[in-house]
Amino acid sequence: MPTSSASSTDAAAKPAAASGGVQSLERAFDLLERMADAGGEVGLSELSSSSGLPLPTIHRLMRTLVACGYVRQQANRRYALGPRLIRLGESASRLLGTWARPYLARLVEETGETANMALLDGDEIVYVAQVPSKHSMRMFTEVGRRVLPHSTGVGKALLAHTPPEEVRALLARTGMPAATDKTITTPEGFLAALELVRETGYAVDDNEQEIGVRCLAVSVPDSPTPAAVSISGPAGRVTETATSRIVPILQEVARDLSTALTSTSPQT
Repeated sequence: MPTSSASSTDAAAKPAAASGGVQSLERAFDLLERMADAGGEVGLSELSSSSGLPLPTIHRLMRTLVACGYVRQQANRRYALGPRLIRLGESASRLLGTWARPYLARLVEETGETANMALLDGDEIVYVAQVPSKHSMRMFTEVGRRVLPHSTGVGKALLAHTPPEEVRALLARTGMPAATDKTITTPEGFLAALELVRETGYAVDDNEQEIGVRCLAVSVPDSPTPAAVSISGPAGRVTETATSRIVPILQEVARDLSTALTSTSPQT
């Protein structure tokens, strides 16, 4: 429990004071987000320590969330995110793609190449939106397609700031199959690629997912869920010279999309 009652009160009251909303709702959603940050399963004392709320308040809120199916109590008396959240998450992911489309269309207009948006879903990358290039020779990725992170630009962008031990654990679970002879197939090689992403501010898939295709990707900063945007096209068009022109556009669009996703009313 926090040692200062004044700081606990401030922490508990801050969300409602900031938004003028319904305090119990804000507290309940804050607890759900804290559970997600903790890996999906927590104890009441952990929630009390991180949120600053008193145990009786947390117990009452969790009891309500359990009754609604958004949280479940485990046999060990810890609390886990409930299955009813899955339907909400799936619907939100579809909407996220819808909100992103105008920004992807802008990428297509300004770069000439196919634009994509992808999320990190568990250990996989899932594509949630795409706007195709207007060129007759262009790249297609089906919305809903799932791929492993190690062979994609969006995968590198999304994992660039993940602790190395977590990246190694993910790679151990998924394996690192070679999609082409250019695919990175060792954890050391992939971690070196992530270091390069941190240095340059963007990720590259250089013939690693498909021969003849080059992809540039950046993460969407402060996205409510880990997200990245990318462009992909023939390697003959997405050259090193083109990269220097395209990357600033990608970064600007990602920032604008972030602003839209973190505001209460997404804008185009």
